Parts: sequence; structure tokens; C-alpha cells
Amino acid sequence: MHYLKDTSIVLCLIFFSHCLLSTAKSKQPDVIIFLADDLGYADVGFNGSDIQTPNIDKIAQEGIKLERFYVCPVCSPTRAGLMTGRYPLRFGMQRAVVPPQRIYGLSPEEETLPEMLAKAGYKHLGAVGKWHLGHREKQWLPLQQGFTYFVGCYNGAIDYFSLERNGELDWHKNGQPYPQKGYATDLIGDAAIEFIESVPNDEPYFLYVPFNAPHSPFQAKEEDMAKYPQRKGKKQVYAAMVDCMDQNIGRILEAAEKRGNLDNTFILFSSDNGGVKNVCDNSPYRDGKFSPYEGGIRVAAAAKWPDGKIKGGKTISAPSSYVDVFPTLMAVANKKQEAENILDGNNALAVWQGKTGKESSFFTYIDQNPQKVERLSYCRNEWKLVIYRNAPDNPKPYKQIELFNITNDSAEKHNLAEQHPELVKELTLELRSYYQLKREDQVPRYSEKEKLSGPKISNWQPSS
Repeated sequence: MHYLKDTSIVLCLIFFSHCLLSTAKSKQPDVIIFLADDLGYADVGFNGSDIQTPNIDKIAQEGIKLERFYVCPVCSPTRAGLMTGRYPLRFGMQRAVVPPQRIYGLSPEEETLPEMLAKAGYKHLGAVGKWHLGHREKQWLPLQQGFTYFVGCYNGAIDYFSLERNGELDWHKNGQPYPQKGYATDLIGDAAIEFIESVPNDEPYFLYVPFNAPHSPFQAKEEDMAKYPQRKGKKQVYAAMVDCMDQNIGRILEAAEKRGNLDNTFILFSSDNGGVKNVCDNSPYRDGKFSPYEGGIRVAAAAKWPDGKIKGGKTISAPSSYVDVFPTLMAVANKKQEAENILDGNNALAVWQGKTGKESSFFTYIDQNPQKVERLSYCRNEWKLVIYRNAPDNPKPYKQIELFNITNDSAEKHNLAEQHPELVKELTLELRSYYQLKREDQVPRYSEKEKLSGPKISNWQPSS
């Protein structure tokens, strides 16, 4: 009888342990998105840089390197499309960034990543870093756009030490001014760790970490600059800024690993656009930030999710983009319902797992500068069309058309438009179908400061 009793206890313990393991295995993955700001394509170790980025490199080495990951030429549009899975020209946010004082932001009608993940069962939704999707009205702020936790700045280009923009503190925690002391990149790391440690181990979380580094102003800590004596001036400061960002990515991933769930954590690293020329290194690609050429929109990117078969250090050469992140995370989170709005992105999960994907295309557009020149590009597999033309409010005639085979000419040195007139016509029609989605009241150009601007506000804290 004692033997039977003991056997029953053992069997019950085995069954209970099996249930616990099954529950742990079936838990939805944790999700972390790291977004660098103005990082050059070649300014990470896995793309050959002298800048020390061991933690970013580890994501690529243990996961995958995304060889053709596309974004917008400037930051607010990339962030808007990442949050929604839609080209931001649909809701007015693709022409330019959102400058200080601008009364413009991400429409509450857009379903955001945290709102989608909340419907999939995620309760812990953190954003830490640079928001840059509207700051003049509360409806555009992170907590009103689905996040449950936020620490960081609403504008771009804050001072890294004073945490100010235009003389006002731009550092906030959960909707209130947060006058911390320290270097912004380190404070972002601290807040991300605080968020991770606040989440129960048996519940999934989404953490969005949009760094303001290495965007200007070029400011770094002396101890980080000392690592790069071979560099001078802004290039030395820039290297130190990237290095510090990598250190904090390492700290954040260490905190995630302590939960014992790192293999079931979906991790994506990317830049929001190409780097600023003459400071950053976008080689081997043409141009940089503000440009529709590869140097402006093809960025350093890597992903990792061992339990989801995104592993092995492979290089994925198939194109994917920032608007693919939303539908991909729908699949990662196993969300069954349709998105609230029409998505422009595709679920890239199979492609990132190394499987064959369907034909992919990518559209981008910028009209930020006072010259009133639209810069557009459209990629479809190996072909890329680039068009420069005067904007609708610029009456002077001007148009420049280029066609490149990106597979054979990723540096975009050989314009093949004259050799393939029918292909140019075909791709132009496809580009036009995207451009026609453009809402009329796009965010004003950066230089048009008199349009939709309000008075200075204390601590960048909206009252309504």
C-alpha cells in the first residue's frame, strides 16, 4: 500500500511538472524592439565597423542579419509606420518629421502596436526613449497610444545631459515631467530594466526602445570617447554614442535573460534611417539620411527569436521593411483577429525564418526641405525606381528618373532607365498607386515653422 501511495504521488508530481513546462512553453513570447536614431549602415561590428557593438552583433550572430531592411529617410515617418504597419502618408506623417511646437501627431484612429498586442493578451506595454510622434496634445502621447509605461522625450534632438529641448525639460515618466540626472542613453537603459523587472515572469511583455542615439547633438561621455583615439572630432563623439547605446542594449538583454525566457523573446534591432553623411558611414551605399537612395533607407538590422526559428546567424537577403513589423508581430503574438485598418506591410516571419517569401515591394517618399522637391523611390525585388520631382506647390518644371538593379548594383551607380523604358513605366504606375494614398494635410515641411505651430510650453507638457 505504501508503494502504491508513493507511486501515485510521483505520478502526480510528474503530471504537475509536465503541465508547468507546457504552460511555460506555450506562453506568448516577450517582444523587444530596439530602434537606433541616425545610425550608419556600416557603423556596427557585424557590418565591419571599428565601433564596438558586441551586443548588437550578438543579435545578428545568434539570430539573423537583415541584409535588405528598409525604412524612411527620416525618423518620425519610420516610427509612425513601425507603430501602425501602414505607410504614414495615409495619415499625414510621411512628408517630414514632427518639429518642436508643431501641432501634429499620430492620429488616434490608427491602431498601434501596443493596442494590437493588448488585444492579443499583452498587459505590459513599455516604451522607453524618443517618441517623436506628436507632443502638443495628450492624444498623441505614448500612454494615449496604447502603452502602459513610458520614460523618455517627446521631441527629437534633446541635450543628452540636461535632457532639454529649446531650453525646456523634455524628459517624462508616465505623462509627467521627470527631472532625472544622467546621460540620456544610460537613463533609457535604466528605465527599460525597471520595466522588465516589473513584469511577472509568467506574463509576456512588449518593450519598445527607441534610442535618441546617435542623433545629434553629438555629445558623449569622456570614458566612452577614450575608446576611440583613432577618430577625431564628431566622428569620435559619434563612435562613443553608438558604443554607449550598445552597452545599454547589453544591459537590457541581460535583464531580459534573468527572467529565464530569452529564447522565447522576439528581438528586433534597426535604425530609423541612414546616418548623416560626413559623420556616419553608410557604405557601401549611396547617400544617407534624407535620401531615397540605399544609404538613406537601407539600414543595419538584425532579429532573433530562437523558439520561433529565427536563429543560426543566417543572412536574409530578401527585402523587408518597417511596415512589415506590425503584421509580423501579429503572427508572433498569435493574434487571430484582423487589424483595424488596411495594412501595407506583410507578415515577414517565414522570410526571417529563412523560408521563401512572396514577391516584396517597398515605397518611400519625403518632401521635408524648403526646396519643395519630392524624393520618391519604389523597390520591387531586384529593381528600384528613384524619382526626384517638384512638389505640387512648386510650379517650376523638374523631374529626374533613375532605375537601378539593386541585386547587381547596390551602390546605385548605373542608371538603367533608358535601357528599360517599359519597366520604368510599369514601376512608375505602381509607385503612383501608393502615392495616391497620400492624405492632403500632411505634416508641414520642417522649414515651414509658421504652419500649425503653437506657443512654447513649459517642460513640453501639454495641458489638453
